[in-house]
Amino acid sequence: MSENHEKSPSEPTNVISSNGDDERSSINGSETDTINVPDHVAGSGSLDRLVDTARDYARQATAENTNLAYKKDWAHFNSWCRRRGANPLPPSAELIGLYIANCASPDDGSPALSVATIERRLSGMAWQYQQRGFVLDRKDRHIATVLAGIKRKHARPPIQKEAILRDDIFAMVATLPYDLRGLRDRSILLLGYAGGLRRSEIVSLDHGKDDTPDSGGWLDISDDGALLTLNAKTGWREVEIGRGSSDQTCPVHALEQWLHFAKIDFGPLFVRSSRDGTKALEARLSDKHVARLIKQTVLDAGIRSDLPEKERLALFSGHSLRAGLASSAEVDERYVQKHLGHASAEMTRRYQRRRDRFRVNLTKAAGL
Repeated sequence: MSENHEKSPSEPTNVISSNGDDERSSINGSETDTINVPDHVAGSGSLDRLVDTARDYARQATAENTNLAYKKDWAHFNSWCRRRGANPLPPSAELIGLYIANCASPDDGSPALSVATIERRLSGMAWQYQQRGFVLDRKDRHIATVLAGIKRKHARPPIQKEAILRDDIFAMVATLPYDLRGLRDRSILLLGYAGGLRRSEIVSLDHGKDDTPDSGGWLDISDDGALLTLNAKTGWREVEIGRGSSDQTCPVHALEQWLHFAKIDFGPLFVRSSRDGTKALEARLSDKHVARLIKQTVLDAGIRSDLPEKERLALFSGHSLRAGLASSAEVDERYVQKHLGHASAEMTRRYQRRRDRFRVNLTKAAGL
């Protein structure tokens, strides 16, 4: 079997043992461990500290959830190779073509992976190879043609999460108490909905610019509303959240109430609370809290009560907030696109669960 790979000339030769383990720990070790002082440079305390700094930056090159997904994908591919007596390094397009074919049609009775998951695994493998000084050519015919065949045979429309619409969000926030924890969770739901925010964007917000090293953005509150500056998935962007028509459902008012009673004027915007719900702590909330909050309030509000509880929980996630805004906002599509930070109108339309698809009638516009 021929190999299709390209190796950086500055990278030392990888030594692979007979069981497929990389002697430099480049298979199972951390990819950032390969960042070191060059061999021809004498080490020093200053350079060692810079190595640690460079490794920290390398870890932040991709989102934490993406890093975890890529790590799991790499571990799965290594395990698959080991069971078949193959080496994962250096990259072999033929071997990877066989791997993705097995992902689509497993030979061990395990469930087949979706096309989206297989594509994600390829992205993760390409990233992992890059960290080890290799280039994976996803356009190589051994990969590209197999993937094209998988798409043709197995591709299905994406399963979309249910959108949380206006009446839904009203019902959800109505289930929350007015203690400190309730004020926080009400602010999270309304801010996430009005801003069309991802759950990671919500919890990464700080009160002010440069408050914390792990900040994902900050806010400025004015008489007109709140301006969020986000270091989002697609880069820095600003999100304007205007004041609502009622204090009960206004995201800016809810945010001001939370900040006032929690006494937050620095650091993470959304933090954990004490067990009795009377005191705000210093620790930033996890994005998993947003997902749990959405699911719990959906149940408490009786949304989609026509379905069993398990199905209802599966229908809603953090993306339900973004889909809800995109589906409910009665404005020109380009404003929704900008608000959500989408590069294309087509991506925005994927979030619009309920919209008048025939509002623009090109048939009549063409004179028919």
